[in-house]
Amino acid sequence: MTKQLIIEKTLKAINQLPNHKAVEICDFADFLFKKYEEEKLAKGMQSIISESDTFSFLKEDEEIYSINDLKEIFND
Repeated sequence: MTKQLIIEKTLKAINQLPNHKAVEICDFADFLFKKYEEEKLAKGMQSIISESDTFSFLKEDEEIYSINDLKEIFND
């Protein structure tokens, strides 16, 4: 089903409903649109964060200790 066909079918159904039910459909459409926008925004933010160098230090483990720092060595 194409988007245009969905729109036409929905408009036909809305035109047959009483006003208070049409308002409910409008509110639901607003809710869905806001949810879609929030998901889109969250994905955009995740993309920006993953591409930035802000947290690049977490990818690299710095060698702060070596074998020479051990006080006691245990062998199996």
